[in-house]
Amino acid sequence: MSSTHPIVIPRLFESDSTLNERLSILHDRILAAIPVVDRIAVAIYDAAEDKLKTFVNSTRKGEAITSYDFKLSDSPSLHKLAMSGEPRVINEIQEIIRASSLHSNWLLKQGYRSSYTLPIYDNGEFIGFVFFDSMEQAAFTQEVQRDLSLYCSLINMSISSEFAAVRSIVASAKVARDFAHLRDFETGSHLERMARYSRLIAKSIAPAYTLSDEFVEHVLLFAPLHDVGKIGIPDNVLLKPGKLDAAERKIMQSHVVKGVEIVKKILGDFALQHLPDSKIMLNMVKYHHEFLDGSGYPHGLKGDQIPIEAKIVTVADIFDALTGKRPYKPVWSTNEAFDELNRMVAAGKLDADCVAAIERNAEEIDSIRERYQDTGTFGPHFRP
Repeated sequence: MSSTHPIVIPRLFESDSTLNERLSILHDRILAAIPVVDRIAVAIYDAAEDKLKTFVNSTRKGEAITSYDFKLSDSPSLHKLAMSGEPRVINEIQEIIRASSLHSNWLLKQGYRSSYTLPIYDNGEFIGFVFFDSMEQAAFTQEVQRDLSLYCSLINMSISSEFAAVRSIVASAKVARDFAHLRDFETGSHLERMARYSRLIAKSIAPAYTLSDEFVEHVLLFAPLHDVGKIGIPDNVLLKPGKLDAAERKIMQSHVVKGVEIVKKILGDFALQHLPDSKIMLNMVKYHHEFLDGSGYPHGLKGDQIPIEAKIVTVADIFDALTGKRPYKPVWSTNEAFDELNRMVAAGKLDADCVAAIERNAEEIDSIRERYQDTGTFGPHFRP
């Protein structure tokens, strides 16, 4: 086994590929030494929601499960693993697992016979699980477990490294926001809501747009950065309660270009230009004020010229602006906001799939609104 590690490590940490692509490369190496491993999957944990979510996978036999999440507390066995840090081996899945959830039904349907599950951590904090599955009974012997534990450490390192990079970017943007006194302008609650609305939309349209779980989670992580350029807008324009005049509107619209400059600067400062998903982040910042009919700014893009991640964030941001507390307007109900979004779809401005996605998840939308309520003072927010 040790002779393979010098080959595996550089390939796993290649900077120009996604985590999913890197996992597939690693799977190739594992299969050369341990051919019984038919599936490797990583689920990540969202502590704020107590949810375990599908993230990346390499599935050689069976059909991958995607766009799935559930509360970790609803699974006593996995919750116990997360708390204990101990791995779990199941030698005969068909005898142990019962059809009691979407996940267990899927697992039994695939025909996997045995599994090896390991919790993963980042600085002592639980961040998810790595699952190894095999079509063979009792495939995960002590020797196989030992070898796979080494590979699991590589997976853990790769994910922790990428998460740390993302946290550095988001933390830097937050410091810049706080320094510019944007705490009262764009509250943490607003940013959390619109990020979760964005993830909800992305997850809902994922099958139609062939969006990966990795993409969906990056939408959640990067959405709060969409308006970071507003830290460069003077207070007399940014915080003006009334309508902007032509000159002020031009200044306000410059926040998009400023935002792109800020994100590129942060990426450069942390030497993170190589992040394969940095394009998602930049697209959100660069295009979140574009409308499908070309009436948006600053590029006047139309239709499919606008990346899907930008279309998602635009809908989420407008929805939160309509339903959030503002001193100059009443709080709109969810249905009133849906009506306005649909009017904007009919006018050719917003993506119909994104609006339909947020509308058909009204119950979860209301749950997000309730969970992440505004506190404190507010300034103007959405200016189209």
